[in-house]
Amino acid sequence: MKPQLSVIISTYNAVDWLEKALWGYAQQSFAAFELIIADDGSTSETKDTLNRLGKKLKLNVKHVWQEDEGFQKSRILNKALLACTTNYVVMSDGDCIPRADFIEVHFTRKRPGYFLSGGYFKLPLTISKHIKPEHIEAQSCFDIEWLKAQGLPTQFKNNKLKVRGLRQQLLNALTPTKATWNGHNASGWKADLIAVNGFDERMQYGGQDRELGERLVNMGIRPFQIRYSAICVHLDHKRGYAKPESIAKNKLIRQQTRTEKKIWTPYGIQQ
Repeated sequence: MKPQLSVIISTYNAVDWLEKALWGYAQQSFAAFELIIADDGSTSETKDTLNRLGKKLKLNVKHVWQEDEGFQKSRILNKALLACTTNYVVMSDGDCIPRADFIEVHFTRKRPGYFLSGGYFKLPLTISKHIKPEHIEAQSCFDIEWLKAQGLPTQFKNNKLKVRGLRQQLLNALTPTKATWNGHNASGWKADLIAVNGFDERMQYGGQDRELGERLVNMGIRPFQIRYSAICVHLDHKRGYAKPESIAKNKLIRQQTRTEKKIWTPYGIQQ
């Protein structure tokens, strides 16, 4: 089946979580997509996992890898973007399991002049570890009652997994969360992403995805909220790469992007 959409998944030495994400993509109601794995320097275990599961799950997988030079997610995402063969790109992470309608939502709601902004439903570590392939195949990990049985507390955000139809649209419209480019759940036209020169490779962890979205907005591309429609669950883990100095540097870059209305970064795909 010829791909009509590309999905970029970022990963780094987290095969347990990546396997669960791949099982999620094997359940998709919309199957005409390619998976581009943006690998920021993992060991050969990741490549072996992709070879094994890609065949087993009959996924169209392309592995884009670079040497481990610390947290260089922006750089590998730019390489993965160039590897996409379709004109529309969804981005997520290898620690996010997509619900069966995840790609269908992105594909059916895409439109010229916009990018789509989704979110995630964060799970505690205990439930993240408990999820197995059979729970993903049965979509149990998106079922509130099943999650409550595993210890999930009752909270307003549970609505994200429960609402459908008109209630989805209403909550998308009413949510106070701003529609931004979120690296775990966003999509846009490849031509637009190339036009702003992709991600700023000066930026490590802390808002590099948002900065890309801000340049898209400066170019006239409007964000559209699908927070309650395109659903993925986020598996918990430590973030040893979240360094204060990186976050502070990125804040300054983002501030400059906003105040100067920048569209193009000279530190992106073309340098």
